[in-house]
Order: sequence, then structure tokens, then C-alpha cells
Amino acid sequence: MRGKKSLPLVVLLLVLTAGCAGGTGEHAAGSGTRARELTLAEEAAIDRAEDTLVGACMRREGFRYWPGPVPGVAERKAGRYVVDDVDWARRYGYGRSFDLAAEKARVGHPNVTYANALPARERVRYSHALDGDLDDAVTVSLPSGGTVATPRTGCYAEARTRLYGDHAAWFRARKTVTSLTPLYVPRILEDARLSTAVAAWSRCMKEAGRPFASPDEIRRERDGLVEGMSRAEALRTESALAVTEAECARETSLGETARALETEYRAEALRPYAEESTAYRRMRLAALARAREL
Repeated sequence: MRGKKSLPLVVLLLVLTAGCAGGTGEHAAGSGTRARELTLAEEAAIDRAEDTLVGACMRREGFRYWPGPVPGVAERKAGRYVVDDVDWARRYGYGRSFDLAAEKARVGHPNVTYANALPARERVRYSHALDGDLDDAVTVSLPSGGTVATPRTGCYAEARTRLYGDHAAWFRARKTVTSLTPLYVPRILEDARLSTAVAAWSRCMKEAGRPFASPDEIRRERDGLVEGMSRAEALRTESALAVTEAECARETSLGETARALETEYRAEALRPYAEESTAYRRMRLAALARAREL
């Protein structure tokens, strides 16, 4: 065990449960309805609905549009701080197949090749129709410092208005609630409960013939471990390692500890932003209802 310094800000990915607004038992003000978190399947449903609305908008603007690859439930579980789902690890390893598919879509999706083939003037019009104009943008000051902005216009903005009711309010709430990690991650890193769980996990890994000090060390060395292997060999190698990681995470409760600390410290960081948190959850549930109507 190399101590806390072996765990850099990869702990930003500690959210191992669906959603990331934090806290529990929150109710929408005056509605009597619990403003709960969404499941991963529900998040995917909203994303698919958004893509459908974007496509309809782009066709009205005179362009062709193909549905984009929307990450499913399994893909949304990739990138976590520690793998503790043995079945998922056995099937997906560390999600390398998802990475490869995303890269393929980034350069070869029909929307990409179609836009690149347009004449220069039409390509500019396509971009404005899809993404809008940053000269007319919603700007949000983040709790951790700095600002982010998104255009008020364009098909993405129109789709999100249809789903969430108010695109500007949605953007402000989402960016406020989902940008709190720099405020609480250092406290997680300093918590003895995490250090103790990681040390126990590391001992388990060593006993299994996998001497890693932390899950983050695996992430850092992952590519080197499969260097020179074929794609199939790399996937098999990573899957075997991920299964061991998950078995040790279950045995030592590292995943549960990480999730509990995430919930605890995020809830504290959210207290000054209770209004934005409630709005974020309420609008996500409203978007889910609208997505199901499409």
C-alpha cells in the first residue's frame, strides 16, 4: 500500500450507483412526489428520446440525421473507481470494447461522414442547426470556480427544451449539481475508511497473484499490461484481471465503502445548492415521462 497518494482524482468516478445528484429521500417542493434518482436504464431512455428529437429537428432544417450510438446500461457502468460486479467484469473487463466502439463512431458514424461531405457553406449551416450559436448562450458560474456555457439555439437546445421544459434552467441546475466533485473529493481521499478498504483490497489482490496497491494503479498500467496483444487477447486478459478486482472488491466491501463515502460527502457539498438539486431531479423525472410519451 502506497498511502493516499496512490489515489489521484480518479476518485471523481466514485459514483457507482445510478445518477449523481447525491443525498436521499428528497421530495419535490409542494408536490409530495419524491424527487428520486434515475436508474441507468432511465437515463438511457432520456438520451434516446433526445436523439430522436434532435433528428426530427435536423430534418426540419433540411439535413439528414442518423440516430447516434446511445450508451446502454452496461456501458454506463464502465469507468467506475473500482469494479465490483463480477458478472459485468467477466463479460466486459474494463469496458475496452465500449472504448473501441466509441472511437469508431467518433470518426465513422454516418452523421460525421455526412457533415464532412457537405459543401463548406452547408457544413457551417449544419453545425449551427445542430449546436446553435455560442454568441447567444446560457452561462453558468460553477461552485468550484470558472464558468461553462451552452447555446440557447440549435437542435440540441430545442430537444432539451422539449424534454426538460426549460433548457436554460436545466443547464444551470445540471452544471451546478454535477460539478461539485472538486469540493468534496479531497475529503474522500483523506478519509481513513477509504484507505482501510483500499489496503484490504490490495492484500486480497496480492493473495490472488495480482499485486496492485489500488484500483487506480490498475487503470494507470492497464494499457501496458496488454501491449502487443491482439484485440481478443487484450479483452480476455483485462476480463480476467477485472474479475479478480471485482471479487476482492466484494470480499473487502471496497465498492460499498466508496459509494457510502460518495453519498456522505456529496450530500454535504450539495446543501448550499438544495434548490438546484431539487430542480435537477424534478426536471430529470419530467424528462423521463416525456421520453416515454415519444
